[in-house]
Amino acid sequence: MDTAPVRTAERAAFYDELAPKHMAPLWEVLRALMTREPATPCVPAIWHYDEVRPYLMRSGDLITAKEAERRVLILENPALAGKASVTHTLYAGLQLILPGEVAPAHRHSQSALRFVLEGKGAYTAVDGERTYMSPGDFVITPSWTWHDHGNDSEEPMVWLDGLDIPLVGFLDAGFVEPGNTETQLVTRPAGDSLARYGSGLLPVDWRPTSPTSPVFNYPYARTREALAQMERQQEWDPCHGLKLRYVNPATGDYAMPTMSTFMQLLPRGFAGAPYRSTDGTVFVCIEGQGETRIGDRTFAWGPRDVFVVPSWATHRHRAVAESVLFSFSDRTVQEKLGLWREARG
Repeated sequence: MDTAPVRTAERAAFYDELAPKHMAPLWEVLRALMTREPATPCVPAIWHYDEVRPYLMRSGDLITAKEAERRVLILENPALAGKASVTHTLYAGLQLILPGEVAPAHRHSQSALRFVLEGKGAYTAVDGERTYMSPGDFVITPSWTWHDHGNDSEEPMVWLDGLDIPLVGFLDAGFVEPGNTETQLVTRPAGDSLARYGSGLLPVDWRPTSPTSPVFNYPYARTREALAQMERQQEWDPCHGLKLRYVNPATGDYAMPTMSTFMQLLPRGFAGAPYRSTDGTVFVCIEGQGETRIGDRTFAWGPRDVFVVPSWATHRHRAVAESVLFSFSDRTVQEKLGLWREARG
């Protein structure tokens, strides 16, 4: 597969005859279809929150959450212009809900995650239960569940949206349905799912009906406490520092079927070893300050900055201060298909 076949005049004429029949010779494109290693067109990129926040607030002056349905500024990979994608399989965007606003109820095939960046006291409602959000919370909207958002607080609420829109679109499996009302009927008290399924206990006769975690808000306070407990043991990974994955308590699998989510702690002065994996990954800093070298480029980051590491791109983290990074990728899909790989050093 190292050398392409010579394209003779006779062969070229044959290819021209094939084209009207909607056929083509595999040997002409085989080397582009099957590469020696991942060859994504995606490039590394960063969105500094202090730079993008003014645009997000301006969008709040231009259009209401109701009119927009979801007032979001897409974080688009520079190499995928016009495709609303941060990687080939993932979508990312910043959503703004102003005080007193409601983003109306709807449901869709795509799974969604919310990672809260700014504000406290706004809610998202999923299938009859509201959860009130704080910075650092990881919130799930499972596929085909009714959901709406509202802000009863006195300050703007901003979160990072992550969805599997490109993946579902590639599979031609997308559906969406608007709700009949702006907000859904609340049928369970706030915090019910966490209390019911997230305390190391499950209702005795309950059986999961979805591959998505029954817990849909993983509070940052709990996650930070888990990282602090691990930090006491000093079990640092040379590439990741201390890295945890969010799990479905009913199965032990990833919390979502199409997106893997993680939280990691980098101690002050951490200088990570080189690392790469096949899952393109979106990172967001929740605490601290540092930089990540991706290929031959270095990206400095601080609180609420978002950056993307493309598939199979060698990268290494360095922490100026103790730092916490949230991230999500399509690793769970790749693992189930037997495709995921990593390389260290």
